[in-house]
Amino acid sequence: MSANLVPLESLLDLPDHARLLGLDLGTKTIGLALSDVERQIATPLETIQRVKFGLDAAALLKIAEKYAVAGLVIGLPLNMDGTEGPRAQSTRAFIRNLSPLTSLPIVFWDERLSTLAVTRTLLDADASRAKRAAVVDKMAAAYILQGALDRLARLAPEEE
Repeated sequence: MSANLVPLESLLDLPDHARLLGLDLGTKTIGLALSDVERQIATPLETIQRVKFGLDAAALLKIAEKYAVAGLVIGLPLNMDGTEGPRAQSTRAFIRNLSPLTSLPIVFWDERLSTLAVTRTLLDADASRAKRAAVVDKMAAAYILQGALDRLARLAPEEE
């Protein structure tokens, strides 16, 4: 288990105005989304074409540094019954390898149905197949990150 793999609640202790980076890890791409500095809104950022772990991790950490990211929210692709299959194991392996390369806190977020929800939204918007393929990964990352941001907002103590 990684030392920087933390529960979602620990992100409440991050400094003010620190952004979070959401990741949708696919076999061919990594979709990225960025939170605003108030950590309320997730915006699709970009998609990294996967090459090999070292290059993928370097590209990811460079983006995290560029945007002064204070934590990572990783979509964990659970099966519909809540069990972990090969994709979840692959995601955990990626994070096991990434953890020693960064001190950023890392949180897993259940991403069941995220790609399906985003694809439906794009279909409703009449996006072409090519357009959907180009944006689905970063939009799925935004969907994942927004779910975590919404949960964090519910967990945050009320301000007076």
